[in-house]
Amino acid sequence: MRITLGVTGGVAAYKAAELVRLLQQDGFTVQVVMTRGAREFVTPLTFAALSGQKVITDLFEKSPAGEANLESAIEHIAVAQRTDLLLVAPATADILAKFARGIADDFLTTLYLATTAPVIVAPAMNVNMWNHAATQENVEKLRTRGVKIVNPDEGYLACGMTGAGRLAGQQEIVAAVRETLHAQRDLLGETILITAGPTCEDLDPVRYLTNRSSGKMGYAVAEAAARRGAKVSLVSGPVTLDTPAGVERVAVRTAEEMRRAVSDRLPESTIAIFAAAVADYRPAEMHTEKMKRNKEPLTIRLVPTPDILAEAAQTKGDRLIVGFAAETDHVAENARKKLAAKSADLIVANDVTAEGAGFDHDTNIVTLFARDGRDLALPKLSKSEVAQRILDEVLRLRSALREKTASHHRSAV
Repeated sequence: MRITLGVTGGVAAYKAAELVRLLQQDGFTVQVVMTRGAREFVTPLTFAALSGQKVITDLFEKSPAGEANLESAIEHIAVAQRTDLLLVAPATADILAKFARGIADDFLTTLYLATTAPVIVAPAMNVNMWNHAATQENVEKLRTRGVKIVNPDEGYLACGMTGAGRLAGQQEIVAAVRETLHAQRDLLGETILITAGPTCEDLDPVRYLTNRSSGKMGYAVAEAAARRGAKVSLVSGPVTLDTPAGVERVAVRTAEEMRRAVSDRLPESTIAIFAAAVADYRPAEMHTEKMKRNKEPLTIRLVPTPDILAEAAQTKGDRLIVGFAAETDHVAENARKKLAAKSADLIVANDVTAEGAGFDHDTNIVTLFARDGRDLALPKLSKSEVAQRILDEVLRLRSALREKTASHHRSAV
């Protein structure tokens, strides 16, 4: 895929050089377009050397004789037609205003109006400029037109001030690119069952046992799967999240209710992803009235809840089964044990004590353990990006399974 990277005139322009390298590592071809201001911070030669592509700096390039090059006059149309995505990083307040108002006075602004490809902008500027009502109005206008905004980070700025305005992390920008370009329909024909959130096991009408799961990871997988064309059923414990567009949500409370909902929908599913944090135990007795406090110690007898993942795997057939393992120690060892014990095809494991990987975070740090022996460790990513990577691995396993089945049939013939 081909990405056009617009670099505008801000101190953060130097960070775009590393961004080129990261995008190339993901397999993208990158062509850089620089504004006049950007050339005050970084030379075009730097980006040409890194990208291996021509760097475009002017709407009208001059011939050696000083005459306008006719071919360059329409080059913005050619670039607009062949790019798969336009990424502007850093994006100054000036470029945001021009995009929002439809001003086309250089190559980048003209390209923006000419392209029908997805557009992502990553703003970077002084905190007061970012917070100014005019800038926020322009950002909102671009959002309503479908432009994806990667909001700036907060921190110490080049101007000496502290606050929002620093260019977002490069991994976050790359994740936004991946998420946008993964909005393809490569899961058409698949019916995916996903569980998410916690379960609540009642002790009495007031109290219950639960865990800290927010459901964000499971919901991110459901949203990503639906965008990629799958028919998605989301069996969810109690959470405060909105149902993703195009997803059937089945609300449950207890592990037993989740078990029944999964059992009802599993037969029609081609892929089952168990991201829910199901309570391992429930009270042996549910009191019909509130248990009164007294000064004596209280002992509660707990009994195991159903193992929904293991039960689903027993009748998996050609269905792909994905489980999750939230661990606090020996993550790889425990994940591989779960992979074998549950007869799963993929286990998504993480250390919930790691910074940025625990419950209720918007990011996660996971390793994917596949049944075919492949282990894929991912850096800290947004849960949306982790969801995309999980689905990528599911598709890889699906393709391998189909090839194995086809090879078996060919051998039998």
